[in-house]
Order: sequence, then C-alpha cells, then structure tokens
Amino acid sequence: MIISRTPFRISLAGGGTDLPAYYRRSPGAVVSTAIDKYMYVTVNKYFDDSIILKYSRTELVRSVGAIRHPILRECLKLTGLTKGLEITSMADVVGGTGLGSSSSFTVGVLHALHAYKGEYVSAEQLAREACEVELGRLGEPIGKQDQYIAAYGGFRFIEFLGDESVRVDPLIVPEGTLSRLRERLLLLYTGVRRRAGPLLRRFRSGLSHKAAAMARLRDLAEEARGALQGGRVDSIGGLLHEAWLAKKSVSSGISNGTIDSAYRAARRAGAAGGKILGAGGGGFLLIFVAPGKRAAVRAALGGWREIPFRFEQEGSKIIHVSH
Repeated sequence: MIISRTPFRISLAGGGTDLPAYYRRSPGAVVSTAIDKYMYVTVNKYFDDSIILKYSRTELVRSVGAIRHPILRECLKLTGLTKGLEITSMADVVGGTGLGSSSSFTVGVLHALHAYKGEYVSAEQLAREACEVELGRLGEPIGKQDQYIAAYGGFRFIEFLGDESVRVDPLIVPEGTLSRLRERLLLLYTGVRRRAGPLLRRFRSGLSHKAAAMARLRDLAEEARGALQGGRVDSIGGLLHEAWLAKKSVSSGISNGTIDSAYRAARRAGAAGGKILGAGGGGFLLIFVAPGKRAAVRAALGGWREIPFRFEQEGSKIIHVSH
C-alpha cells in the first residue's frame, strides 16, 4: 500500500495570471504558499484485475476506459497502470472551496501511482504531469499555480512563461516574518461550495478587455514578494485589498452581495484587506488583520467558520509504503 499526502494552498497575489489565456501573451506570476490541510490518496493492490475507486462515490470497473472520474482515468492512462488496483482518497477540507483541492488531488494521485510502480518523481515532474492531465488532456479552464505549489510546498514565487515553462523560486523569508504574517491572517469559510470551471471561464473571457487590471495583478505579486522578503508584513494587507479590487474589476463572478457585505464589515472592524481564494463565488475568505483587531473582525463575521492553519514547508510526499 502507498499513501501520499499533498497540501492545499492559499494564494496571496497574482492569481489569474497563471491562466494560459494570460501568460501566453505576457508572463504571469503568483505568490502562493502551501498550508497544513491535505489531500490523502491510497493505492493498493486489488484482489483481482478490476479497478475499484473510492472518492465521493465508488466505482468498480474492468478497464481504465470505463472510469467515470476524469482525473483518475487520465492519471492511470498517463502512468500506464491498467488493472488490479484500489484507489481511495480523503481530504481535510471539502472541495470547491478555493484551496486548490482538485490539483492537490491530481498531484497526490500521480505521486501515489508512481510510487506504486517503484518510481521516484521530482516536484517538477509531478507538477508538469498534473498540468498535462488537467489542462492538456481534460481541457479544464484553470491555471498552473495550484499544481506547482501542491508539488513543491513552501512559500513560493512562481512565474508562468509563454513557452509553457514555469519558474519556481522559494521566498527567502525569515521565520519571524512568517510568524508575524500568520498572526495577521484569518481563514473563514463562507459556507458556499462552487464549481471553479464556470467561474474561471467567465474570468478568462474578460482578460483581453482588462489588460491593465491583469498587469497590475502580476505586479502585485512582485510587490508581495518584495514586502515579505523585506520584512514589511503590514503592507501585505493593502496589497491584498488592491488585488481584490483589481480582480473583481475583471469579472463580476468573483464576488457576490453576501461576500461584498462581509468584506465591508471586516474592513469596518479593522481588517486591512483580504480576498476570496480561488475562482471566487464562495469558498474561503482570507482576511488580513492586526492581532489587536482580530476579535472585532471575528465578531463582525460571526456566522462564518474560522479554519486555523499553518504554513506547510513540504509539498506532496509519500508518507507510507508497505509491501
């Protein structure tokens, strides 16, 4: 049996510039970090040549081509495994909430399947293959940041270039700076799950008409990197707020009345900035607020569940192997 553990993520700046529709015209960049919420995938030998898959539903099939789950089907095709497998998955947080769970699932499945075959794979290979599955084979309207941060882990500045190459650089940030940043972030669940695909298609359709806003989003990733490496933690709140306004100007699907009202309430209570994670429309709201004002912001958003988290330095890893 093989068990992989793959982290989810939060993105601080640059989201949207990792979409092919943007970076194929102009380089994109994000600042993103893995967090200590995970996707777990197990791969085990099944007692006959069938394939049994257990996720939110159960499939028992005789061939890879009969698999209904598109990511599992394409991951098996890519790795060449065709029979006698049991694959299960579980996660710390439900999907459709903006933490990159779909790509963490893809990376985790690929990692476990390669390990089952006795193959070592680098973070770069895992991320590249996950992009091949999701963007190439399945044509999902998503970007590339989630696959790379899930594979690499840590705090990263990731650049997306027009030739499809990706540069992944660690942010060299003192531990004290990261601690001060963590003390200023609240992760709150809106209670709404949504499918990212339709929201990202709408966002993508607005890119060509909002070139200035998208360029600003890319620049804000550079500024966030400089602020963190320079120890200017409190400037992150303003950068998040500016990025939130810029991203909302690209597509109306990013937010809604409920989210806007909650965000205004958080700002009135003392928050410096924030954003909806992922494609928008629901999921998690990330708020930047000074420690002395956290209680007031929590009270202002008292109906929303807070999810404690820490930054995760490791990317996808194999945590169990038995024969």
